[in-house]
Amino acid sequence: MSASIKFSELNPGKPMKVTLGNKEVCVVRVDQEVFAVADICSHAEASLSEGEVNGEKIECWLHGAEFNLRTGEAMTPPATESLETYEVKRDGDTVTIEERGR
Repeated sequence: MSASIKFSELNPGKPMKVTLGNKEVCVVRVDQEVFAVADICSHAEASLSEGEVNGEKIECWLHGAEFNLRTGEAMTPPATESLETYEVKRDGDTVTIEERGR
């Protein structure tokens, strides 16, 4: 299962929510790289695509937990669980998001 978006539609530092099957994925462009993590914060039912990006970190708007966009690691409380990360492939202006290990 995969989802495709255009690289040119991604604004640097502005998260975008993408649906991948029955999952919501938060996609973020940082410079020329694109990262994809689970959209729902591992601490509370909040959409990370509404959060704030700072470098390779995204902050949940609800309680301020920060996650590493590259690894999904929870970096600050109150979150303690990492986010699921997704494989990102770029071919020109096409960005494809896939579940890992498929």
